[in-house]
Amino acid sequence: MCTSLTFTNPALYGRNLDLETPFGQTLVIAKRSYPFPFHCRKTPQEGYAMMGMARVEGGVPLFAEAMNEKGLYMAGLNFPGNAHYFPDGARREGDVAPYELIPLVLGACQTLSQARALLSTLRVTAMPLAPGYPLAPLHWHLADATGSVTLEPMEDGLHLYENPAGVLTNNPPFPFQMMNLNNYQALSPRQPENRFAPRLDLAPYGQGMGGIGLPGDASPMSRFVRTVFLKEHSEFTGDGDKDVVQFFRILDAVAMVAGSVVTPEGHSDKTLYTCCMDAARRTCYYKTYFSSRICALTLTEEACRGSGLLIYPLEESPVFCPAKRQEEQA
Repeated sequence: MCTSLTFTNPALYGRNLDLETPFGQTLVIAKRSYPFPFHCRKTPQEGYAMMGMARVEGGVPLFAEAMNEKGLYMAGLNFPGNAHYFPDGARREGDVAPYELIPLVLGACQTLSQARALLSTLRVTAMPLAPGYPLAPLHWHLADATGSVTLEPMEDGLHLYENPAGVLTNNPPFPFQMMNLNNYQALSPRQPENRFAPRLDLAPYGQGMGGIGLPGDASPMSRFVRTVFLKEHSEFTGDGDKDVVQFFRILDAVAMVAGSVVTPEGHSDKTLYTCCMDAARRTCYYKTYFSSRICALTLTEEACRGSGLLIYPLEESPVFCPAKRQEEQA
């Protein structure tokens, strides 16, 4: 359960990570010469540096999403029941494991155009990090300042779709999500016109009535619709800091409150973190469920050089700023 959101102008990308339990996530920078250990590919001597949220397992960052130093973004989202990988026993040279896809693409590609070309040559194979390690059923959202695409590994092959909405959630497959938007063409941020019964004296009795019918539940299709609606009508000021806050506001509207979504196992889904990648400033902003203060990390030139990982634990505890009092007036 996740929501990914991208804008081209301003070039902002990010997501909500919705899960019932933390997965060991930290904010990670993988430097240009970090030796990613691919199963069926040679480790390149150098690629593009990248940063994003990841669990580091055996020295390997398992990125949930990341942006590279050139401003290319990629996020993996849960896609249960539809994601299909080639069996491990059928692996061949050049195949890629699901967890290898983000470092492979972001390490090799500067642009979305280059990523499209690379993705058209790939097979995603069910190769775990290590024997017995779980494989998440995923699809992916990619974006840069020119647009976005959705990548879905299905039983009939790997599908790459142009994503003009700039939004991705979970099931159903992406074409159905886009088709479903046709059901909401009448919604508007403006007050409605009485077309129901023009001869009757009907009038809005409160603000926001043009959006009646906008889904408010946490299902993937509803989050997709609500995020697209908010994105299409969102106002940006051109002030970089305020635009980042506006990006967070949109994702807040599709975030999960603990206790509102309970899994079949009896666990509560919640938005563990929300992040925003600013391509122009090469900066990752994030906040976590219990800490609404927005933290920032910039991918500097110095941070890109070298062969290691830089790991930053997330701020998870509430932080309250004291109120500032004005001077007492007579």
